[in-house]
Amino acid sequence: MKAVIFRRRGGPEVLSYEDVPDPVPGPDEVLVRVGACGLNHLDLHVREGSHGMRAPLPHIGGLEPAGEIVALGSAVSGWSAGERVIVLAFTADGTCSYCREGRENLCENREVIGLSRDGGFAEYLTAPASCLVRTPDRITDAQAAALPAAFGTAWHMLVSRAQVQSGEWVLVLAAGSGIGSAAIQIAPAGSADKLAKARELGADHVINHAEKPRFELEVMRITDGRGVDVVFEHIGPATWRHSLASLRTGGRVVTCGGLTGRMAETDLWNLFWRQFTILGSMGATRSDMAGVLDLIQAGRVEAVIDRTFPLAETRAAQEHLDARRAFGKVVVVPG
Repeated sequence: MKAVIFRRRGGPEVLSYEDVPDPVPGPDEVLVRVGACGLNHLDLHVREGSHGMRAPLPHIGGLEPAGEIVALGSAVSGWSAGERVIVLAFTADGTCSYCREGRENLCENREVIGLSRDGGFAEYLTAPASCLVRTPDRITDAQAAALPAAFGTAWHMLVSRAQVQSGEWVLVLAAGSGIGSAAIQIAPAGSADKLAKARELGADHVINHAEKPRFELEVMRITDGRGVDVVFEHIGPATWRHSLASLRTGGRVVTCGGLTGRMAETDLWNLFWRQFTILGSMGATRSDMAGVLDLIQAGRVEAVIDRTFPLAETRAAQEHLDARRAFGKVVVVPG
């Protein structure tokens, strides 16, 4: 099969489009013909070996595949060849304490598709049957591949972790990102066209952080000095202080990443004096994805795709994402 593989860590130049052996599913696995694979900043970190992401080498990345089952392992039941599926990034053993609590995204023995095992930047991949969810009939594989890391993560952050309520103010950072565009639909961007698109998705107000780096001042103006109830964070040190300053007393910030670094300064006195809540959030559970797919099937939300690239142009796709030229998801399509 054709795949995009790297044998050493580094920049986009380490990616190679070539023939590699077809994968063979184990007893509890399925073989999926990849129809599309969403692109994620984590794919860039995996390729670089940065942010603690150390994939085994050689490696095929791609955390967000969707496609069609073509073969089943001997122990797999409940699935059939020909079914269209989304492959969730995190495996779960179903037996650890987190799995028993319904928090399988924290499974003590989890693997990560596209990190600890080969992913979807290929024509085929193998995945545990426990990672699969059925693709809604009304969407394409490209739209399906845009869902798990964007909508699944955003749902887990806003609904499961922050428990956003009707009438609350929510500040979504980086509206042009995949999870940002999803968060706007479930509940500040850096250019005029991104601001316009954010409004189209349902944002009540937009802030150009390139023009207003101290965006908390604009937040306070918009909210008449009140501040927001929830900040949806994933940028990190570059925005962290301003995000906390945007909160109302008793507000909460929920974060799923640190794109600009791992260490951010926090004023502890302000934290306890104003009784802020800081929530970490990672991935999504099957319950989260069920909520997302219900909304997708009902046509209430839509995957936002910036553009698709052929598998052979995965390097260009990663450069496009890294240059922050995208609004919504960047998707790679074999063939």
